[in-house]
Amino acid sequence: MLARLYGPRGWTAIVAALAIVCVLVPLANLVAPPESVFHMPDYTVALAGKILCYAMVALAMDLIWGYTGILSLGHGLFFALGGYAMGMYLMRAIGRDGVYQSDLPDFMVFLDWKEYPWYWAGTDQFWYSALLVLLVPGVLAFVFGFFAFRSRIKGVYFSIITQALTFAAMLLFFRNDTGFGGNNGFTDFKRILGFPTATSEARVALFVISGVTLIAMLLVARFIVTSRLGRVLTAIRDAESRVMFSGYNPAHYKLFVWTLSAVMCGIAGALYVPQVGIINPSEMSPANSIEIAIWVAVGGRGTLTGAILGAGIVNGAKSWFTVAFPEYWLFFLGLLFVLVTVFLPQGLIGLLGRRARKSA
Repeated sequence: MLARLYGPRGWTAIVAALAIVCVLVPLANLVAPPESVFHMPDYTVALAGKILCYAMVALAMDLIWGYTGILSLGHGLFFALGGYAMGMYLMRAIGRDGVYQSDLPDFMVFLDWKEYPWYWAGTDQFWYSALLVLLVPGVLAFVFGFFAFRSRIKGVYFSIITQALTFAAMLLFFRNDTGFGGNNGFTDFKRILGFPTATSEARVALFVISGVTLIAMLLVARFIVTSRLGRVLTAIRDAESRVMFSGYNPAHYKLFVWTLSAVMCGIAGALYVPQVGIINPSEMSPANSIEIAIWVAVGGRGTLTGAILGAGIVNGAKSWFTVAFPEYWLFFLGLLFVLVTVFLPQGLIGLLGRRARKSA
């Protein structure tokens, strides 16, 4: 069954299913009346769009952890950096509609800032902010990865320093004097490209864009893992020393996929912010980055579709648990990770594969 699933027909079916969902949601909201069961409330559309963004992050994590054997506990940083880059554009799009009716964001006026800091110059232009979404996570990941991989840091030590990097960035962004909004971050967005962000049409449009972006990332990731590059990456995961003795330099391959993974997270963060309506330093919390690894483990690392499945299931459960039993969510998440690690090392995708082989 898994062989058929990951064959050309199986992948065509997976991509077609995602595309159909991206088409059905806007059609249902445009055609069906608000009282119809086929009409999705704005909250549901925003939640689904948010989960699609999380699925992109899980896919990025699967590329480096599932296929290359690099466990990052700091991918929340790249996600947040993409969100902040887009968030500042959205803040500047508010213009004089803020509380203080100033060209500066309300938090800067409150802190008596007179002008934008140099690193926010040009963020009133969408194209420039979109460029920052790609460059900031990508450049940071490249520089960090260059020194880490050249020094042959790997395993648990690499995981620890990625988490330390994320925690340090979180403390920096919490400061009020750094121009990132402090504890509150960026919020109260009103427009994107001149269109109101709070309308049903804008939410559906952002959902569709997120779905199309996820499909594109999935196809790119599949192209990589099925190519010669992908075979080298899995060889690095399974026996890095042998790869090195075969004449390859693992650092180059790891640096490429690490940087690509960070850029994917930045794009996900940029799409996440206008749908959720806020970005603050809590997105860089070490717990958030650990949660990303749990999504991939639950779905099945090294499978791509498993990462997407895990992100959807865990975040769907989180949405329900945090409403019904908010005090038990973290206990449930920890228990889920333990159960998957002990009983389902290949995740839900592996479980489906075993059941299919038994029934065959």
